[in-house]
Amino acid sequence: MGTDLTPTSTTVQVNFRDELRRIGSLTYQKTMDYTTTTTGSRPNGHAAASESSPLLGANGSALPASSPHGHAWHFFLDPTTTPGIDNHNPFVKFPARVWNVAKITLLSSWINLLLVFVPLGIWAGNNEWSAPWVFSLNFFAIIPLAAVLSFATEEIAHRLGDTLGGLVNATFGNAVELIVSIVALRAGEIEIVQASMLGSILSNLLLVLGMCFLLGGIYNMRDGAGDGTEQSFATGTAQTTCSLMAISSASMIIPAALYGVLDHADAADKADSILFLSRGTSIILLLLYCMYLYFALYTHKKLFEPEEAVREANAEEEHDPLLGPWSAGFVLIVTTLIISVCADHMVSSIDALVATGKISKNFIGLILIPIVGNAAEHVTACVVAVKNKMDLAMGVAIGSSIQIALLVTPSLVMLGWALGKPMTLHFETFETIAFALSVIVVTYTVQDGKSNYLEGAMLIGLYIIIAVAFWASPAKALDTVVAMVSR
Repeated sequence: MGTDLTPTSTTVQVNFRDELRRIGSLTYQKTMDYTTTTTGSRPNGHAAASESSPLLGANGSALPASSPHGHAWHFFLDPTTTPGIDNHNPFVKFPARVWNVAKITLLSSWINLLLVFVPLGIWAGNNEWSAPWVFSLNFFAIIPLAAVLSFATEEIAHRLGDTLGGLVNATFGNAVELIVSIVALRAGEIEIVQASMLGSILSNLLLVLGMCFLLGGIYNMRDGAGDGTEQSFATGTAQTTCSLMAISSASMIIPAALYGVLDHADAADKADSILFLSRGTSIILLLLYCMYLYFALYTHKKLFEPEEAVREANAEEEHDPLLGPWSAGFVLIVTTLIISVCADHMVSSIDALVATGKISKNFIGLILIPIVGNAAEHVTACVVAVKNKMDLAMGVAIGSSIQIALLVTPSLVMLGWALGKPMTLHFETFETIAFALSVIVVTYTVQDGKSNYLEGAMLIGLYIIIAVAFWASPAKALDTVVAMVSR
C-alpha cells in the first residue's frame, strides 16, 4: 500500500510546486508593478520567482496584494519578517532591519506591555517627581526590561550550544540584580545591596520553588489510574545545589559569628577584620563557582541532564533563534543601558521613600527588588513546572540562587573593594537566620528528588512569614536587641 502511494504523493508535490511557482511569478509581477507605480522605477535582472524566493519579492520592497493579512499586519505584528529587510537600498534596508529587531523583541512576551512605564519612569526621575512615584514607575519599568534582557540572552545562548550557552545564561541570568546592586553600591547603599542579594536568594528558594511545587503538584496531581502522584527531578542536581547553598549559608554565618566574638574590640579593628574575612571568603566562593561550572558543564554534565522523556519534549518545543547574534547583542547592550538609568532613578528615591516611615530599606531590598529582576524567570519556572518539567524548574529556581550566592554577591564584595566601599558578607542577624533556616528547609524538601503541592505550600508559607517579619521589623532592630543582650 505504501509503495502505491509514493508516486502519487510525489506527483502531488510536483504539481503543488508548479502551482506555487506560477503564483510566485504572478506575485512578483504584481510587486514589480507596485514598485513601478510608487517609485517610478523598476529593478532589472531578477530571475523568476520560485519556492525559494522571498515572499516580499526580490527587493523586499512591498508585500503581495494577495497577502491574507495585509501590509499593516506584516509591518507591525508579523514576528518573522518585515517589508524592506532585503532591499538593496541601504536607506530602506537598515531602518527596516532595526524595526524588525525591535518588533521581534517587543512581541517576545506579553509582559512587554509594561514597557510603557520606561519613558514614564525616566521622565519622573529627571523631573524630580515625588519619591513614591519615581520608585513605583521605575519599579514597573524594570520588570519588562528584565524580560527583554532574558530574551536576548536566550537568543545568543541558543546559537552557542549547551556548554557555552549555559555559561552565557549563568553570566547574564541575574544581570538585573547585578545592575541594580552596582548602582546602589556606588551610591553607598550597602544595606540595600545586601538585602537585595539575600532577597533574590530567598525569592528563588522559597517563592519560585514553592510556586513550582504547588502549581506543578496541582496540575499533575493524579496519574492514569486516578491515584495521587508526585513529580520527580534529578536527585544529583538537588544534592549538589543544596550543598553549595549550605556553603553560601556558612559564608554568611561565619562573619556574623566573628562580629559577635569581636564585640568588645575597637570599632575600627572590628570593621577591618570583617572586611578582611569577607574579601577572602568572596575569593573562595568565586573559585568554588568556577569549579561548579566546570563540574556541571564538562566533567559531570550527565548528572545535570534531564530525563530522556523531558529531553524529547524539549527538543520538540525548540525553535530557531529569531535574532542574529549581532542583533541579540545590540538588544542586550541597549537594554542594559536603559536598566541602569531606571535603576539609578529607583535607587535615588529609596532614602526619601524610607523617610516617609511607611516602608523599610530591608523590605525594599528583600522583597521588592527581587521581584523586579526575577518576574519573567518566575513565570517561566511555573509554566515548565505545570508541564511536568521539574528539572528545568529546579534549574531556574535553585540554579539562580547559586549564581547569586556564589557569583553575584562575592563579585559585589570585590567591586566594593575596588570602589572603596565597605561591602561585606556580614548581614544583619535576622537576615542571616532567615537565610540559614530557608536553606535547611529547602534541603529537606528536595533531597528525595520528589515534590508535591503540599511541599510547595510549605515553602510559600515560610516565605510569607519572613516577608511579614521584615515588614514589621525596622532596619537593624534585631541587631540592636542582640547587642543589648550581649552586654
